[in-house]
Amino acid sequence: LDADLDGWASLFAVTARAPFFLMQAAIADMKKRGERGAIVNILSINAHCGSPELAVYSASKGALATLTKNAANAHRFDRIRVNGINVGWTDTPAERVMQADTLGNGPGWLDAANASQPFGRLFSTSDIANLAVFLLSDAAGPMTGTLVDQEQWVIGANR
Repeated sequence: LDADLDGWASLFAVTARAPFFLMQAAIADMKKRGERGAIVNILSINAHCGSPELAVYSASKGALATLTKNAANAHRFDRIRVNGINVGWTDTPAERVMQADTLGNGPGWLDAANASQPFGRLFSTSDIANLAVFLLSDAAGPMTGTLVDQEQWVIGANR
């Protein structure tokens, strides 16, 4: 719980406030046009808890999880589906910067990280995009208010 007010506000502005207002605008536009639609919010597996140093980040993703479910509930009869993806550890440019600059990990961190995973690799941005495309498509049917844990570790299982 080591966070200052500015850090808290900044993180919540990006991870909870911005998606809220984006959903608000998108839903208003869909309703104005009389169209059904779908929204997918990108969350984090850390929304379930997260490690102690990620308390604020985890809380912000938990807030977005609740907003996702609330929007889905509020607009289900408008036929606007709202779902979310709780993303697990993913190899992204931002993750690479954090590993190098913030955590001071050397160039071998990615190989070590991949080797530590049950399926031998971190998720890729393509993995996330593929799931998002499915959730946005008609193939997802009427599914709404669902948070998909895109993770290779079973939540609650012993490691």
